[in-house]
Amino acid sequence: MKQFLTLFIFSFFLFTQAQDVAILKYNGGGDWYANPTAIPNLVAFANTTIKTTISKNPQTVSAESEDIFNFPMLFMTGHGNVFFSDEEATNLKNYLISGGFLHISDNYGLDKFIRPELKKVFPELELQEIPSNHPIYNQTFKFPEGMPKIHEHDKKNAQGFGLFYEGRLIIFYDYETDLSDGWEDEIIHNNPKEVREKALKMGANIIEYAFTN
Repeated sequence: MKQFLTLFIFSFFLFTQAQDVAILKYNGGGDWYANPTAIPNLVAFANTTIKTTISKNPQTVSAESEDIFNFPMLFMTGHGNVFFSDEEATNLKNYLISGGFLHISDNYGLDKFIRPELKKVFPELELQEIPSNHPIYNQTFKFPEGMPKIHEHDKKNAQGFGLFYEGRLIIFYDYETDLSDGWEDEIIHNNPKEVREKALKMGANIIEYAFTN
């Protein structure tokens, strides 16, 4: 009963807060702070194109903090190690099943670390590849072939994976594309304009989906 009341309060708190995005800080030594210009640029693009009203200065929240419940969407990236304690895994699970959403962007090297940590959060769930006809690829911007390729590393196809809880997509994981690299200032990666626009449009779709589902 206590857990139910806690989740109810958290759910109410989540849905009565402003629609903002926060960066998830995690332990393990990985660079959770990677791509510092990515989220501000994506927010500016989303506020202009899909008319969101997200704060231009994203906050950082720790995985164990109840502050994560202030935000309908969390963003997570990095190249290296990730570690969730039991307390952090439980906190993230409660956040996600009460209406929260997590976008994970593999910044090349995150994959082998994040997969086992997600198992701590949801031992019973498996990452599934998201088909191209899923709504997340068909919001304001259309991606009929699914996840766009932004950066090349291992000559693998770009993929979007997800965890579903009771039919709702709660975690979206972009893999082999470095989607958030495409959101950064142009000077950092020298991506062509069309590549950056493709990345920003997909990012805006993720935000739009997270805020409406």
